[in-house]
Amino acid sequence: MIFAEALAQGMALLQVAGVDDPARDARRLLAFAAGIDPARISVVLPDEIPEASIRAFQSAVAQRAERRPVSQIIGSREFWGRAFIVTPDVLDPRPETEHLIEAALEAPFGRVLDLGTGSGMILATLLAERPEASGLGADISLAALAVARRNLDRHAPRGELIESDWFEAVGGTFDLIVSNPPYIAAGEMAGLAPELAFEPQIALTDHADGLTVYRIIAAQAAKFLAPTGRVIVEIGTAQGPAVSEIFATAGWQTECRKDFAGHDRIVITSR
Repeated sequence: MIFAEALAQGMALLQVAGVDDPARDARRLLAFAAGIDPARISVVLPDEIPEASIRAFQSAVAQRAERRPVSQIIGSREFWGRAFIVTPDVLDPRPETEHLIEAALEAPFGRVLDLGTGSGMILATLLAERPEASGLGADISLAALAVARRNLDRHAPRGELIESDWFEAVGGTFDLIVSNPPYIAAGEMAGLAPELAFEPQIALTDHADGLTVYRIIAAQAAKFLAPTGRVIVEIGTAQGPAVSEIFATAGWQTECRKDFAGHDRIVITSR
């Protein structure tokens, strides 16, 4: 079998399974199975594919047909130009979260706190972009912290991690507090994409109205924030007014920004 035949078979299976972009995912999985750069797939299409690569590709396609995220199958995901380790214990990094990174880098900071750090990709990215800064990632999941440690060791080894239920075990003062908390309301979970069933539910929903963590941050962040510091949180596409009101009621000045699709995406606050 040549690469082109394997690719065509994989694309057909993923299309039947209802995957949004079967061609893209099949190419990524074939490159992974063959151990080559995805950019080289077009070059090797006429070549014969090794038997071991065929088996690995067929296994990967079968997992994707069950709607397991590609990042979990290949074990990594690109974010802000860097490759981050991804396992079922952490959220799959989303490109929308890059809006949070962009906003955070608009002003200098010496020390950053990442609440609910998960894979550690936000903390690692900010520290990698600001070599003079230090930072702490907090998460209640030890499994997630293990993944975050690997990503920090790869991109920003000086980053610290702590097991904490939001601010519970956090100490010190920070110039910047960031978070991409679980913001999906319990009633919305059933209608989500099948891929989300493979991600940790604790990182997706608060099993309530999706606003629980914003209330916690709005009530407690001032105790940990430098006088001129900022808090930046990612939000759901329709949560701009509600999250802004939560912070404003607690005495914060707020700004809501949209993503490239025109959806509410981040709220930036200061005292």
